[in-house]
Amino acid sequence: QVHLVESGGGLVQPGGSLRLSCEAYGSGVSFHTMGWYRQAPGKQRDLVATITPGGITNYGDSLKGRFTISRDNTKNTVYLQMSSLQPEDTAIYYCNVHYINIRRYDFWGQGTQVTVSS
Repeated sequence: QVHLVESGGGLVQPGGSLRLSCEAYGSGVSFHTMGWYRQAPGKQRDLVATITPGGITNYGDSLKGRFTISRDNTKNTVYLQMSSLQPEDTAIYYCNVHYINIRRYDFWGQGTQVTVSS
């Protein structure tokens, strides 16, 4: 079992930056892929970025270049640095840890609100 605690959301003006953090509690987290997803009102939950234990990253469409995912395996923590934020980035951002053992196992944080508005 993995428990995730997110922090760092809030209100930011267009063009601003924000960094999200997510600390994972549980065994074996450093061996699992960690990532971020987001869900805007009335829309599905979409991939923002993932990072493997070895540091291989994958980004959702059009986000690479503005968003950077990183992780610290010594702290079981994943970060999401967001820059040049726009109103369309407004969403609840969810931390995710997953691994595959015959099937996929997903663990989710409670979500943190990011609002981009002037």
